[in-house]
Amino acid sequence: MSECCSTTNTVLHGKETKTRSNARAAQPRASLVILGGGSAAFAAALKAAELGAHATIINDGLPMGGTCVNVGCVPSKTLIRAAEALHRAVRPPPFAGIATSGKLLDFKEVIEQKRALVKALRQAKYADVIGDNPNITFLKGRGRLVDARTVEVDGKKIRGDALLIATGARPVVPPIPGLDKMNYLTNETAFELDELPESLLVFGGRYIALECAQMFSRLGSKVTLLQRSSRILPTETADLTSALTGFLNAEGIAVVTGVTTRAVRRQNGNFVVQACVDGAPKQFLARHILVATGRQPNTGGLGLEKAGVKLDADGHIKVDQNLQTSVSGVFAAGDVLGENMFVYSAAYEGALAAGNALNGENRKRDYTALPWVIFTDPQVAGVGLDETQAERQGIDADVAVLPLSHVPRALAARDTRGFLKLIRDRQTDRLIGARILAPEGSELLMEISLAIKFGIPVRALTTCFHPYLTLSEGVKLAALAFSKDVGKLSCCAA
Repeated sequence: MSECCSTTNTVLHGKETKTRSNARAAQPRASLVILGGGSAAFAAALKAAELGAHATIINDGLPMGGTCVNVGCVPSKTLIRAAEALHRAVRPPPFAGIATSGKLLDFKEVIEQKRALVKALRQAKYADVIGDNPNITFLKGRGRLVDARTVEVDGKKIRGDALLIATGARPVVPPIPGLDKMNYLTNETAFELDELPESLLVFGGRYIALECAQMFSRLGSKVTLLQRSSRILPTETADLTSALTGFLNAEGIAVVTGVTTRAVRRQNGNFVVQACVDGAPKQFLARHILVATGRQPNTGGLGLEKAGVKLDADGHIKVDQNLQTSVSGVFAAGDVLGENMFVYSAAYEGALAAGNALNGENRKRDYTALPWVIFTDPQVAGVGLDETQAERQGIDADVAVLPLSHVPRALAARDTRGFLKLIRDRQTDRLIGARILAPEGSELLMEISLAIKFGIPVRALTTCFHPYLTLSEGVKLAALAFSKDVGKLSCCAA
C-alpha cells in the first residue's frame, strides 16, 4: 500500500502524474497466481487483467503456450495437412482425364516448416499478447503451493488472493515390461523427428493415435495400430467406428483390435512387441513405437496435499461446477481436470475460473453444446449426445442418418465417404446431439451446436436457406430425413 504525502510524483504507464495530500490512498489490487502456462493459464490471466487485477503466471516444463501450440494442436494439424497434400498427389484423382504425382523430397524440411509455424504462433498468440500488459507477469520456474494462498518458485514466495492450477497433462505410458527401457515416441517427440519412420507401431485407438497413424502412413511409413479394446474409439457407436476402420484399412493402415501387449524388446534394430490378439499369441515388429494411450494430469510435486486440494483416483483435480477445488479460493482449469481436453474448453475454463475467483461471478460451467473433432480423413466430429447416451439418460431419442451419397456437394467432389447423424428429442423436436464422419465434417458442427444451445427445433432447420452445393446443405437434408425419404427429394428440396 502507498502512503499519502503532500505532493509526490507517480509514474503510471510511462507517464508522470502528481498526487496531492487530499487524494485517497489507492486500494490494493486483487491478485491471481496461476500455475501453468497453456491456454487455461493465459485465458485466466487476461480475464484477471480485464477485471483490474494482477495475474502472475508461473510456468515450467513445456514452453509458453503449453501443449496446444508446442506439441499438440498446431504441430499435429499442420503435419496432417502436409500428409494430406502428399496423399492426394500420389493417388489417382477421382476425376477422369486428370493425372497427378507427388513425392516426399525432404521430411526434415517438412518438420522445419512446422517448427517455424510453432515458433511464430507461440510468439504472436502468447508472448506478444501479454508482453506489454502491466497487469500480467510471466515467470519461468517450478511453482509449489506453500499454503492455499502462497506459491513458492525458485525460493521466492508469491501470495495471491486466489490461486489457479492449470498445469495440464502429459502422455500416459502403460506399464508394459521392457517399454520403459525403450526410446519410444509420444506426441511430445514424434513431431520432432528429422527422419520419417520406415515402419511404426502405434499403441492406442483414440484421437491422438488415429491422427498420428494416418499422418505417418500418408507420409510413407508402414503403420500398424494396436488397440486394446474391441474397437477404435470405443466410446463412440459401432457404425461410426466400423466405417472409419474401413477407411483406414483402405489406405494401408493395419488396425488390430483386441490387443493385450505382453512385452517389448529390441532385436536387429527393430522394436519387437509380444502380444495376444483375441487370446492368440502374436508378434509385431517395427522401427519405431508411438505411445498414444491417453493423458495423465500434471499434479505431482505441486504441494497440493499441503494446501488440502483433493484429487481423484487418477490424480485429476476435483472441482465443483464453479471450478473451485476442495479448498476455498483455489481453482483449477484445463487438462489437469481430465474431462474435456480441448484447447478451447481450457480457455473457457480459465476465464470462468478467474471471474469466479476474483469477481465473485459464481458462473457454472456448461458443456451442453461442446463440439469436438478428430482430424482423421474423413474427420470424426460430434456435439452433444449420441443415441446410446440419450437412451441411458431416459430420453425418447429419434435418429436420422444421412449417407454422404445424398449430399450433392459430396457427389460433385466424388468423395462420398461417411455420413451425418442427427439425434433429436422426439417429444420436443429439438436436437440433442450429432455425430459426423465426413471429409471436412468439422465445418458442419457449429450450426448444429447453435441449434442445441439455443433450442432451435429440427423443423426450423429444414426451413432455413442452405446454399446448394455446399457441405452444410447436408445438415438440412439430415434434418429432413427425420420425416422424409431424402432419396426421393429433388435438388434444393424444401
